[in-house]
Amino acid sequence: MRGITGWVSYERDLRTEVATVDAMTETMACRGPDDRGTWIEGPAALGHRRLAIIDLPGGRQPMTARTPDGTVVLVYSGEAYNFTELRRELTDRGHRFRTQSDTEVVLRAYLEWGEKLAERLNGMYAFALWDGRRDALVMVRDRMGIKPFSYYPTPDGVLFGSEPKAILANPLARARVGIDGLRELFAMIRKPGHAVWDGMYEIEPGTVVTVDRQGLRRRVYWRLETRPHPDDRATTIATVRSLLDDIVRRQLVADVPRCTLLSGGLDSSAVTALAARQLGEHGERVRSFAVDFAGLTDSFVPDGLRAAPDTPFVHDVAEDSGTDHRDVVLDVEALADPELRARVLRARDLPVGYGDMDSSLLLLFRAIRGRSTALQNHAKDLLARPAHPVFDLLDRERVRRAAYRDTPQATQNSCRGLERTLDLALWLDLYRPEVSLT
Repeated sequence: MRGITGWVSYERDLRTEVATVDAMTETMACRGPDDRGTWIEGPAALGHRRLAIIDLPGGRQPMTARTPDGTVVLVYSGEAYNFTELRRELTDRGHRFRTQSDTEVVLRAYLEWGEKLAERLNGMYAFALWDGRRDALVMVRDRMGIKPFSYYPTPDGVLFGSEPKAILANPLARARVGIDGLRELFAMIRKPGHAVWDGMYEIEPGTVVTVDRQGLRRRVYWRLETRPHPDDRATTIATVRSLLDDIVRRQLVADVPRCTLLSGGLDSSAVTALAARQLGEHGERVRSFAVDFAGLTDSFVPDGLRAAPDTPFVHDVAEDSGTDHRDVVLDVEALADPELRARVLRARDLPVGYGDMDSSLLLLFRAIRGRSTALQNHAKDLLARPAHPVFDLLDRERVRRAAYRDTPQATQNSCRGLERTLDLALWLDLYRPEVSLT
């Protein structure tokens, strides 16, 4: 995980705004604890916080490339899983690389293909390029919207960041929530592209946003489409298996130890088993981590969400796959810590009301921080959670209508009880937003 931020102001020399750019960058220290960097020249300023995974000494950012017509600068969050193939193709086209990082591959790909590099990337990413050759900012988000990316247009440019807090650290951005934002906070249904805060937007999945002296333009470079499925069962199984093998193999590329987050469910179990097999081919043993709650297995009562406790399934998978497994056992006292809840809200910038799911995830990440980069399963959740950005691609108009009508879905999603009320109160206290009902 990394954090990016920046500011483009065509009517200012941002070299006089170093303190503000530093403040924007530091808001994302939790996303990138390993390193920080800023770059400022004329109307453009970029900031980066780094979590080092590939090419630890060589992947520092912002990363620059000087050309005869001007400097191109990149801040990048995420991973391009096909960077090895792209590097080979770019080398054949005459590019020379100084590092082994995927960051430099993305930078060189832009020099070669311009904004069309987006169509060539396989991965999860959010990145911004300042192109000094034409005084333009190019912002790109991955196809499924895995990496967050927000922006805030200003009268003479734009602010952007991995998280709203980076943008709100700039005095030009108002911490204001209007009626549309309040609807989204209470209904838990997001309007595509809207970021709750007034004047702020999310770059939608599969989209390139370009800002220059003529204004702001958006281009969709990829959409999720439905197509007939002509394959029989055996072919389908073989295709899914091949895709999963390839996905896990690409995501295991790292210069730090690897691990998996194991819940005992179908998707995390499959990822763990494949990672264990692939690392085993090189004499390595994958480490797996799981969250458990003190006394839960013995006192478990089935409900509509879970028919059985996770831990027995976790242990079965860990034993079968031969992982070096550790349970991170949490108790009520740890989960009820008010400072923990405040940290969760600061991380999300919104009172989302997921209760102990968010808190336990944060405590799990604390336990493995500094030891590993983790493979985490997303696929099943992408298809099961209507609030995920991928559904913005499937049926935008339906989501828009739901956000502005009193539907059973909206009513059900808004009923999160005491946890949601407490989160909202704490969020109002932490952020003190200006609230407008007009």
